Amino acid sequence: MANSILRNAYQRFVAARELQASRYVNGALMNLDDETLRSMGTSREELRRKGTRATAF
Repeated sequence: MANSILRNAYQRFVAARELQASRYVNGALMNLDDETLRSMGTSREELRRKGTRATAF
């Protein structure tokens, strides 16, 4: 049982950090111009839907 509790806590921690990193990257991508975003296959609206954050904390 202790194994599953620790595993579950670790998985939740990793998921939270992945979400935090994704929001940070989206915030950085928002600084790019529309042409560059389009060449990457994304748009400002899509980044806004995914969520953004300007700082890492």
